[in-house]
Amino acid sequence: MDVNIQSIFTGCAGWSLGRDYSAAFTAEGTHLQRYAARLNCVEINSSFYRPYRVQTYQRWGASVPAGFRFSVKVPKLITHVQRLQDCDQALEEFVQQCSGLGDRLGCLLVQLPPSLEFVEGVAEGFFVSLRRCFSGLVVLEPRHESWTGAEALLVHHRIAQAAVDPSCISTDSSPRGWPGFKYWRLHGSPRIYYSPYDPQRLERLAGEMQAAAADGLAAWCIFDNTASGAALGNALTLAQCLAAKRLW
Repeated sequence: MDVNIQSIFTGCAGWSLGRDYSAAFTAEGTHLQRYAARLNCVEINSSFYRPYRVQTYQRWGASVPAGFRFSVKVPKLITHVQRLQDCDQALEEFVQQCSGLGDRLGCLLVQLPPSLEFVEGVAEGFFVSLRRCFSGLVVLEPRHESWTGAEALLVHHRIAQAAVDPSCISTDSSPRGWPGFKYWRLHGSPRIYYSPYDPQRLERLAGEMQAAAADGLAAWCIFDNTASGAALGNALTLAQCLAAKRLW
C-alpha cells in the first residue's frame, strides 16, 4: 500500500504538557517546541476566544519543524456572535493574522454553535466569503441536525466535515463533506473532555487514517479530551500505532 506519510497528522487541542506525560517530551525548549518534537500537529483553540498578532503566529510557526502543521479555530465572533453573517471584515482579519504561520498553517476549523441551523443562503454566503480570502483546507464541525442537508454545499466549496466523538448529529460519526480531506475530532467519551480512548479504538483509527493517506488524502486526528490530560496519552499512542504501520 502506497502511503503518503506527510499527509497524516495527529495531535491535541493545545500544546499544554501535563505532568502525567511531560516526561515523554524533551526537557529543552518551550512547551510548543517540546510538544512538536513528538507530535506533528496541534489545534489552536484559543484563537476562538481572542485574536493574536501576526507576529505571534510567526513566532509559533518558526519554532516548530518544517513538517509540523497548525489547525486554527475560527473566532467565536464569526461563528457564535455573527452566526456566519456580515463577517467579511472579521474573516479577512483572522486569515491575515494566522497567515503568519506561513506553510505551517495546515487548516482552519469552523465549529458551529448547537443552536445554529443550516440555512443554505447564509451558509453559501459565508463559504463564498471564506474562500475569497482563504484557499487552503477547511473543516467544519456542525452541531445542529439540520446541517445533514449541507453535503452538496460543502463539497462544492471544498469544506470537509469532521468526524466527531461524542457525536452531535447523525452524519458526524465518520468524515464527510468534501472528500479530499479527513479530520477526526475526539472530545472524550463517555465523559466529554475527560474520558480516554482505549488502544483498540486507536488502532482502528490508525487504520482509517492509513487508508485515507493511501488514497492521497490529508488525514488529521485531534484529541480534545484535555481536561484530564488524556489527550496527550491518546495522541502519543496513536502516533505509536502509526509509526508501527510505517506511516510517518
